[in-house]
Amino acid sequence: MIQQEITKRILILDGAMGSVIQEYGLDEKDFRGDRFQDLPGLIKGNNDILNLTRPDVIGDIYERYLKAGADIISTNTFNAQRISQSDYGLCDFVREINETSARLAKKAAEKYSTPGKPRFVAGSVGPMNKTCSMSPDVSNPAYRELTYDQALEAYMEQIGGLVDGGADVILIETVFDTLNAKAAIDAAVRVIDGRDIPIMVSVTISDAAGRTLSGQTLDAFLASVSSYPIFSIGLNCSFGARQMKPYLKELSRRAPYYISCHPNAGLPNSLGLYDETPETMAPQIAEFIDEKLVNIVGGCCGTTPAFIEKYAPLVVGKEPHQPVEKPTSLWLSGLELLNTGEATFVNVGERCNVAGSRKFLRLIKEKSYEEALQIARKQVEDGAMVIDVNMDDGLLDAKAEMVHFLNLIASEPDIARVPVMIDSSKWDVIMAGLKCVQGKSIVNSISLKEGEEVFLSHACDVKSMGAAVVVMCFDEQGQATSYERRIEIAERAYRLLVDKVGFLPQDIIFDPNVLAIATGMEEHNAYALDFIRATEWIHQNLPGAHVSGGVSNLSFSFRGNNYLRESMHAVFLYHAIQVGMDFGIVNPSAKVTYDDIPQDHLTLIEDVVLNRHPESAEQLMELTGETGNTSETSQTSSTSASLNLEERLQEALIKGNGEHLDDDLKEALAKYARAVDIIEGPLMAGMNEVGRRFGEGKMFLPQVVKTARTMKRAVEILQPFIDSGKTEGTGTTGNQRKVLLATVKGDVHDIGKNIVGVIMACNGYEVIDLGVMVPADQIVARAKEEHVDMIGLSGLITPSLEEMVNVASELKKAGLDIPIMIGGATTSELHVALKIAPVYGGPVVWLKDASQNPLVAQRLMADAEGYNEELNRTYAHLREQYIQEQQQLLSLDEARRRKTKLFE
Repeated sequence: MIQQEITKRILILDGAMGSVIQEYGLDEKDFRGDRFQDLPGLIKGNNDILNLTRPDVIGDIYERYLKAGADIISTNTFNAQRISQSDYGLCDFVREINETSARLAKKAAEKYSTPGKPRFVAGSVGPMNKTCSMSPDVSNPAYRELTYDQALEAYMEQIGGLVDGGADVILIETVFDTLNAKAAIDAAVRVIDGRDIPIMVSVTISDAAGRTLSGQTLDAFLASVSSYPIFSIGLNCSFGARQMKPYLKELSRRAPYYISCHPNAGLPNSLGLYDETPETMAPQIAEFIDEKLVNIVGGCCGTTPAFIEKYAPLVVGKEPHQPVEKPTSLWLSGLELLNTGEATFVNVGERCNVAGSRKFLRLIKEKSYEEALQIARKQVEDGAMVIDVNMDDGLLDAKAEMVHFLNLIASEPDIARVPVMIDSSKWDVIMAGLKCVQGKSIVNSISLKEGEEVFLSHACDVKSMGAAVVVMCFDEQGQATSYERRIEIAERAYRLLVDKVGFLPQDIIFDPNVLAIATGMEEHNAYALDFIRATEWIHQNLPGAHVSGGVSNLSFSFRGNNYLRESMHAVFLYHAIQVGMDFGIVNPSAKVTYDDIPQDHLTLIEDVVLNRHPESAEQLMELTGETGNTSETSQTSSTSASLNLEERLQEALIKGNGEHLDDDLKEALAKYARAVDIIEGPLMAGMNEVGRRFGEGKMFLPQVVKTARTMKRAVEILQPFIDSGKTEGTGTTGNQRKVLLATVKGDVHDIGKNIVGVIMACNGYEVIDLGVMVPADQIVARAKEEHVDMIGLSGLITPSLEEMVNVASELKKAGLDIPIMIGGATTSELHVALKIAPVYGGPVVWLKDASQNPLVAQRLMADAEGYNEELNRTYAHLREQYIQEQQQLLSLDEARRRKTKLFE
């Protein structure tokens, strides 16, 4: 039904559930009801439980939004899955919460539906309070607190309840980690199981660079979900309408879906409140509508039925957005988009393959992962557009190594920006790898060698994970070696994938088998030519499909002669690309190009590759004595050599690359009087630059975390020298400083806090993380028990601000003056100056972003008293300014009394 309505008109989505719940003044007893009196801890703030304890309130909110004109009301289930509800001990009630909420909403929707204006229920599925794509453990970046399978199971339980309760559509919203979102989409597809229940997806942009919290660009996110059966895609949260509009325009130009948008009521002001009103927001929403950018429009944080009431008339008679055509090219992604339609040839880096690189195999066996990552990084720097990863070796636990290495890659943004090809002959390894990547990856590979049943099963697995797939030209009879067998298998596989599985043709990449030529066996001489002919046939007869191949196999006969091998690859690629080969697993650092080959060598090599005459292979053997191994050349880093010591140290932090850190720090120790001066000098200068770039949106979160790890390594190198030469007043001791972190009572958001924990741990601090919903008395008790040096308080929602004031008051009552660091989306320096600092005796510092924490902590530990005096002067000035501004403002009644009279 909703599919029919959206083609006729723009639909109105409701506003924020949480913002309206706050209007009812509910307390702990409302959240507990009769059923949850014995539940330990506080549960106020867990709005989802109100479906069971105060259904009258939730039902009333549904009806208020419907009266205001909403066509779609979303269920009160944003956090209603067991990952988030485990914090409250409510896992056993998850399905009931979702089903009850959907039933309440369905009852209200049916009450207000008319033949001319049907109303719909969207089952709200939030992002969870844990992420699949980042590690919370600084010492183990490959660790994940949440796995794909755990997320999938939790989402299936939640969505099952929503569907049973009567949800008309599933809304997967506020997506900040695409891997979490993929699990939610996968769960929705499985639960829906062919029923007429569309899937809406809405992502949130978290920084000025237009990226999600997990680092993806908007285009990369679109690529990641491009293979799923999605009804609409959109933006919500984080921004107000004005800030969201550029990204909405980008989305409407690129996304082949219906477009939704439900922005916040502007950005939070300095006190954590929303300044936009229904009257000021409506004209901004009208721009979305008039410019035909949307099909569904509503509100997020801070919006209420009063906002929706203003939006509803704006859509009357207005033409909805017309989705663009689906791209015919393959879209892949890491943190950034790779649109294969914009590339003549996609070169896949081959060196992270234990079967093809002895060095990489050795490094993996030795657990030398940092060096192994350098191989991946070098490939990207040399131009690899995709990284192939293969861990198949008899002495390796391939599944464990694949998961570990892909998780490590995710922590390296300069590598993770490109897509991954997950390469294995073991299906459990491939599936494990797919569950580690948030981007759209490539599976290498599936084939018909075990028959159609296994082939179709594997294809369905790949499709459920939103990946593209390499199809090897194998069948039950074996490997295709002739032109005829190659095209026979390719056509059969194509029809199965497109017609039976529903694969997008552009997500299919055929590998017609690159085989060794010039082996001395006559039957091998046509292998390259037959591959090229098959490529041309596939390109002409299987619309949308791509062709790839492992190019190094071609020259296997000439191992040891790199010049000749690279020349053969260059010739092969030159001819294959012309007829449609658009992927290839190659060495991106190869130095020989087609135009580099001397004419006499070129003629001979082309004779071999194109099988022009039977003697060409033997003649090529004679050429090996002339060429030798001439491609080996030494390389130096001119960029590094041109920088002075301080610039090199800063660059190491900014790039997060500690390859030369040991040598540079040894040089610095000879130059600086004290080791601590190195930290306070060039290293802190580098961290300051990182903070500046992050604040300007020129760096994003994974890069900041990587920088922090490099800083940690630098401090570890310098620590013995600091300990042996420490002096009074430096703020450095032989004991590790402790920082206590907590999301305050009433708030379950902890992504930002976890990031701070990672960065602080990277900078040498012992982090004590109390988690979320932490009452003030627990913070005080642990602070005293652990003798912490600093306390970090986090909160995302507005009520957190008041609780932070309470925490500061309780700390003071306990006789503590430990420095407090304040962070979170709704916090501000002005709020600290007005509300928190006045009730506390010790330093209270507001931090704009996570990158600032180590810098502030270093100042606090070096001279807390002096820093506190500086802060107090700043806060006094802010308070004075604020008071003056308030005195200049008149009350509404007074302003009306003094209005200018135009006519006497």
